[in-house]
Amino acid sequence: MAVSAVTDTSLDNAFSNLLNRIRSYNPFVDVDRLSLAYELGKKAHNGQFRASGHAYFTHPIAVGHLLADMHLDTDTIITALLHDTVEDCDITLDDISSRFGDEVASLVNGVTKLSRIENQSPDMRQAENFRKLMVAISQDIRVLLVKLADRLHNMQTIDSIARLEKKERIARETIEIFAPLAERLGITQFQSELEDISFSILYPEMRESIQNRLEFLAAESENVIPRICLELQTLISDNGIECQVTGRRKSAYSIWRKMQHRQMGMDQLADIMAFRLIVSSIPQCYEALGIVHTHFPMVMGRMKDYISTPKRNGYRSIHTGVIGPLNRRIEIQLRTADMHDLAERGVAAHWDYKSGRSVSSEDSFGWVQELVSLIEMNSGDDEFLEYTKMDMYSDQVFCFTPRGDLISLPAGATAVDFAFAVHSKVGRHCCGVEINGKNRQLASELKNGDQVLIKTEPEAKPIAEWEEFVATGRARSAIRRFIREEHIIEFSRVGRALLEKEYRFHNVALQESAIKSSLNAFKVSRSEELFAMIAEGKVTVSEVINRLNPELGNVVKPADVKDTSIQKKKKDSSDTFNISGMNPGMALHIANCCHPVPGDKIIGILTTGKGLTIHARECITLSKFTDVPELWVKVDWKRNDKKWVAGRIQVTLLNETGALAALTTIIAQQAGNISYIQFTKRTADFFTLLLDVDVANLSQLKSIMSVVRTNQYVESVERVLM
Repeated sequence: MAVSAVTDTSLDNAFSNLLNRIRSYNPFVDVDRLSLAYELGKKAHNGQFRASGHAYFTHPIAVGHLLADMHLDTDTIITALLHDTVEDCDITLDDISSRFGDEVASLVNGVTKLSRIENQSPDMRQAENFRKLMVAISQDIRVLLVKLADRLHNMQTIDSIARLEKKERIARETIEIFAPLAERLGITQFQSELEDISFSILYPEMRESIQNRLEFLAAESENVIPRICLELQTLISDNGIECQVTGRRKSAYSIWRKMQHRQMGMDQLADIMAFRLIVSSIPQCYEALGIVHTHFPMVMGRMKDYISTPKRNGYRSIHTGVIGPLNRRIEIQLRTADMHDLAERGVAAHWDYKSGRSVSSEDSFGWVQELVSLIEMNSGDDEFLEYTKMDMYSDQVFCFTPRGDLISLPAGATAVDFAFAVHSKVGRHCCGVEINGKNRQLASELKNGDQVLIKTEPEAKPIAEWEEFVATGRARSAIRRFIREEHIIEFSRVGRALLEKEYRFHNVALQESAIKSSLNAFKVSRSEELFAMIAEGKVTVSEVINRLNPELGNVVKPADVKDTSIQKKKKDSSDTFNISGMNPGMALHIANCCHPVPGDKIIGILTTGKGLTIHARECITLSKFTDVPELWVKVDWKRNDKKWVAGRIQVTLLNETGALAALTTIIAQQAGNISYIQFTKRTADFFTLLLDVDVANLSQLKSIMSVVRTNQYVESVERVLM
């Protein structure tokens, strides 16, 4: 590798320029501390070179320049100069702490942990890297600022990497993770460059095609942007408002994203030019908006007011699309100077370079804490990354609670997402929703300005089907966690019963202490998890007893003791409950008189020519068999989520237009399926009908009945057991 002659003088000049840049916004900069960091970093990286052949320390200085452009504090710049020393050199965190203090050492440590993980395999690295990134920046957001600047300079110099595969991997990670993070912090100048460089590597032909088209349009309409700027400037100034107008063509990547989102070609995109009107105050933003709309036709559906409802990253502006000067369709953004500074520098615009702390009174980093909370939900790294991408990639919708509280969600979010955003308890017990005063499905997508009222019932619970339509990581993680916990609770009862039965056979008492001391051997943390594994057939009763009580020797089960765990080879054994007393191959039927569902207490009746018929224990039909106890068989439900059974309910509805439609909609949104319907009574005011509703278990049927009762058209609903 050819190494260019990068002398100490050139490094000194680069550092001198960095100091001058910092002095331009911080005349009280601590030059001595920065100089000490520079000398330490230069010495530590001495003899190291980048793939381009340049001295390695040019990279930390360049990262420092990027952060200085954002007017960041001295400790952050020092972190930039030293961010690779612990990873690549013989410098320890204790060395850094003794020279620069614990705060700088903590920042360097946060960035170092992330860099180390980047050396792992690609699949593991990205997920684990992002998880640790969220933990680090939840403690100090400057870790992320340094990491973003580090990634940006690496992307700016990525052409020095020879292997295309490696370049594409880095570019994909950048466009999927780091560019959205820059957007969430509102750092537009970082976001745009990260996106554009990644786009040029991943889709070079597409980018070249868009760039050629942009250059053609620029040549075809020379001086269009300056002429439009002048006309807008004159228009606003003539109405007594001082303003600054700038114009630009949108980037190739932003145009490509619009083409993808709207599913149209570039020739169909008209708003490829954007103009900014910067005025003195918020009232003037709205005055200027009125002037623009008075003089130019507005493009319907293209106005967004981010001043009254800021984006999650704090961005504030008014966007509008008009058929503007020269009959060109353009986008206009109206904002104040402070809003413009925030739009360019994001969170750094709130940073106090003297104290190294955010001076914003608002919690700008609540989204970080929300992501970190997912870590505590025992989701895997891949799930965490999936949830985070869902939240970062989406545009926003703004909805309101009945009290007027604003809830921001990603585009495509549903009522269930809204419920979990309000509070986890609201999400766990939601059973229905009113959107703008009308009953709607829980799967309904929300729109800007919707007022959402979530209905709850103590007995209502999340169901697995919700995961198919939720759009936020918070909701999906909570649903998965609840379903997993319910699964463990449900199966643990069966597993414990099987284990206790086996111990009774050996005349030995089951010791809870012995179970707890052996949990690690089965790679679980709770007794309930071990019992659930027994019920699912993942571990046999014999294996557990041999671990807990090896003095019993190899356990051999007697013929009359049945255990689902020994049927592991059966297709559905991992998802079933034990049924005792049944002979293999016996025909099984659900009684039409009482329609029992999983969760009901049941009994089996041997029926000539039919096999075993399952009745609810409350079924009146059972009175016919009181004299023949030999036909009664003690049974319990098999567990199989893919098999549904019909539960029968009787509903009395108001005889009004839309009543039946509302009923069927409620049942559908609760993932129930109507397999039979019969009208039994009808009057001028009410009608009564019987419904067979296919459900997975009794809990789901009760949840459906609870939701049905809350409907305005429903007079009564009750279970039919005969």
